This record gives sequence, structure tokens and C-alpha cells, in this order.
Amino acid sequence: MDLVHHLDEILLFVLAATAVIVATRWVARRTGLPSAALLTIIGIVYSLLPGPNVHLDPQLILTFVIPPLLYSAALDSSLLDIRHNLRTVISLSVLLVLATALLVGVGFELFVTGATLAAGVALGAAIAPPDPVAALAVGRRAGLPPNMITLIQGEGLLNDATALTILSVAVASVDGERFSFPTAVGQFVISAAGGVVAGVLVAYAVRALRHLRDDPLSANAISLITPFAAYLLGERVHVSGVLAVVVAGLIIRHDAPRHSSGASRLQTTAVWRLIDFLLEGLVFLLIGQQLRQVVGRLDEYPTGTIWTAVAVSAGVVLLLRPVWLVLTQLLPRWTHSRLGGLVDEKHEEKALNTTEVVGLSWAGTRGVITLAAVFTLKENVPDRDLLQFCAFVVVLVTLLGQGLTFAPLLRRLGLRANKADLARERNEARSAAVKAALGRLDEIQHEKHDHIEDRAIETMRKQLTVRLERYRKRLDLLEKSDSDEVPVSPQYEAALAVRREVIEAQREELLRWRDAGNLTDEGLRVLERELDHEERLAERS
Repeated sequence: MDLVHHLDEILLFVLAATAVIVATRWVARRTGLPSAALLTIIGIVYSLLPGPNVHLDPQLILTFVIPPLLYSAALDSSLLDIRHNLRTVISLSVLLVLATALLVGVGFELFVTGATLAAGVALGAAIAPPDPVAALAVGRRAGLPPNMITLIQGEGLLNDATALTILSVAVASVDGERFSFPTAVGQFVISAAGGVVAGVLVAYAVRALRHLRDDPLSANAISLITPFAAYLLGERVHVSGVLAVVVAGLIIRHDAPRHSSGASRLQTTAVWRLIDFLLEGLVFLLIGQQLRQVVGRLDEYPTGTIWTAVAVSAGVVLLLRPVWLVLTQLLPRWTHSRLGGLVDEKHEEKALNTTEVVGLSWAGTRGVITLAAVFTLKENVPDRDLLQFCAFVVVLVTLLGQGLTFAPLLRRLGLRANKADLARERNEARSAAVKAALGRLDEIQHEKHDHIEDRAIETMRKQLTVRLERYRKRLDLLEKSDSDEVPVSPQYEAALAVRREVIEAQREELLRWRDAGNLTDEGLRVLERELDHEERLAERS
């Protein structure tokens, strides 16, 4: 499809794709099946139908799709949690990616007729980085423990930079004599260090705009251009643009509570959730639609060569990950402790247990970065069509095979978060925040501000005291419970039900005022927003 001269077809595709994405989400929520796998299947079915198809443009994906997706993932991650699990994150996102690329390259050179090491390493680099979108969507719904979510997030954020750097070195070696491991390592170090610096620069530039970020619309505009600014800066100075995006996102997210207003954070979060929803859905549809393109160019290869190449690439991807996780957990105990002083003793990283290793082994779904990377290979790369087919098969095998079976596996392993502990942590933090507020009220009262009446202070004190008492009762209930589930209190649930009924009654009355002409629509929206926040607070209590 010509993306320049067929704007009406582009619009039709966008409308149809959005409808399919929304419908698929509805089906996924009803069935429990991962929407990523369902969208990929729909894309495959569409590719087999007669009519126009959409081909994946790798540069378009790498420039306009990957940066916002990575940035959004970084905003949803925790810099501190990744730091506390740095050893495992680096092991998976750097060392495992490097090992996968090299092993696939060696396998191609040894077992695939006519294949070169450099071409094999290029394929290995493309298929090495997992795409955490599908795994996290399933894992969160299944109640995956926070440390597992952190590891999957951290790996997905950092592995793309490793893979793309190795890919560039391998492609540069196609015309040379042999693939150089020292060259690959040196270029990766330079690219990664430069990417980190570029990301830090962009993050601090955004921090300097904190006065503009008090306005929700300005904050959203700045947030939307940030990933592209970081990526462009990295690429222009020939370092890792994707790593620059990730580093900028992690720092900005860490600083957000101090350098942006509450209204800005609420709106920015909502905007990025919508972008994630649409871009991820579009990406998985595009993955499925590449079937006709990659299969249609294999006529020149013997069937045996195709099967051998697929077996080597898929075999390395599926087998190396669990072997790697097991071996790294068998390393001496001191390797699981503080990494270069970056992690304190309180947050010392713990070794994974058997069920966590099994679950993390199955969280290696590949996605659009794999196809975008392998589609960037130029015509002079030996066996380019075969490499693209192998990458497509690996994506399908992991996305459909692992994606559809990940939730049943987690249930079978009993690998799920302790909801009672998470609820206890939140309520303890809420109690501490309310106590800090009460302490500040005492300070205000002793400072004797003339413009603040004692009645206002006492009214606020009563509201905070009621809230603190509610949190204390909730904590008492959690402390007495021996279950991993959040205990249900009839009184607490009844109080929530009453709050919801009261809020709904207020909404109905506001609508009657609006319909009677006593309240403008603008006024209605303001008051509705207040009730929406109150309702959201009730749901999170």
C-alpha cells in the first residue's frame, strides 16, 4: 500500500484497525485470552484474504512506534525496583541477548548450508530481545508478583538497545571477513554509554520545564514529544536512541511526584494508556499481516534448509532462556548481593526460586522489534529472505505458543502476588501520609496564621482523623488475616457501597440541574470530575 498517495485507504485501515482492536479487547476480557495473540491471529487471517495488505516499514516502526511504546513502558516502571534487581536485569537484557545472537550465528554457520556467521548473528540479534507487552498483560491479570513484573519490565526496556547494537555490528561485518566479538562489545559499550548520557540530558531538559508542566495540556504536549526528542538525539550522535528513550522515561517517572501537578499526572497517565492501547494493538495486527510477504520469497531455498534454519533459531530462543536462568541462579551466593555498591543491603537482590525461574522462562514472547529489526536488513545480506522467515516463525511461536499458555502456566505454578501484603503496604503508607498531614495542621495552628480560622483547621482535622481511623481498621483486618487474599469485611464493603450510592445520587441530581437549565454543561463537567475522583478514591480504599 502506498502510504502517500492513498490517504483514503490509510484512513479506512485506521478506522478498521481501531474497530478490530476494540472488539478484540472485549473478547479478551470475556475469555481471558491475551489480546496480543488474538490480534496476531486476526492479522494472519487478513493476510490470507485477497486484497491490499499493509507491509511493515521498519524505519517507520523504529522511529515512530518503538520510542513511544518504550517511553510509556518506562513511565510505568520503577527506577528503584530496576536498580534493586539490577543483576538479573542486566543478565537478561544484555548478556542473554548477546549469548542468543552469538549462538544463533554459530548454529547457522555450522548447520545451515551456505549461511555465514555474520548473517546468523544478525538474525540472532533480531530474535533475541523479548517484547514484554503480551507477557505483562497476561501476568498482571493473573496477579504476577511485583518482583517478576519488575524483571520482565526491566528486561524489555533495556534489551532492545543491546540487540540493535549487535545487529548493526553484524550487518557491518557482512562485507568483511568475519564477525568480530571485541568490536561488537566495544561498539555496544560506546552506544550504551552514549544512550544513557543522551537520556539523562533529555530528562533534565524536561525537568527544567517543570513550570510549564503545571498546566495539564502543556504537560501532555511535552510528554508526547519527549520520547521522540530522546530517540532523535541518540540517533543523531550515533548512540543508542532506544536506550536514551528508556533512561529519560525512568528518570522523568521517578521525578514526576516532585516536578508535576496532580492534574497533569492524571491526564498524562490517561493519554499514555490510550496510546499504548492503540499502538500495541496496531503492532500485533501488523505482525500477523506480514505472513504473505515473508512466506512468498522462499521458493529458492530447499525445504531441508528452511526447516534447519527454523529449528536452529527457534531452538536457541526457546531452550537458551531457561538454561541461562538456571545457570545464573546456580552462581555463588555473593553474585546475588550488592552490585558494585548500587544496591543497599536493605534491598539486596534475592535469588529466584524454582517456580519463578519457570515462570520467567516462559515470559519470552517476541514482538514487533524483532520483525522491524530483521526487516532493516539490506539486499546484500546473505539469505535475507530466509532470515526474515525465521524471525517471523520465532515471533509466532513465542507470541502464540507462550502467550496463550502463560496464564495457565502461572496458575499451575501458583505464582501470584500476595494481595494482602500489597494492601497492607498501601494502607500503611496512607496512614503515614495522613499522620504527616495532621502534624502539619498542628504546625499551622501553632504558627497562628491570621487568615486561617480555627474552625477550618478543626474541620480538616476531623476529616483526616476519620480517614486515619478507616485505614487503621483496614490494617487491623489485614494483620489478623492468614490468607494471601485481601480479607473482606462486611462493614467495610457496606461503607463502600453507601459511598457509591451517595456519589451516584449526586450525579443524578447534577444531571437534573443541567437538564432543567440551572447548570451549564461546563459546570456539570467540573462537578462530575470532582465526583469521579471521589469515586476513584473510594475504589482504591
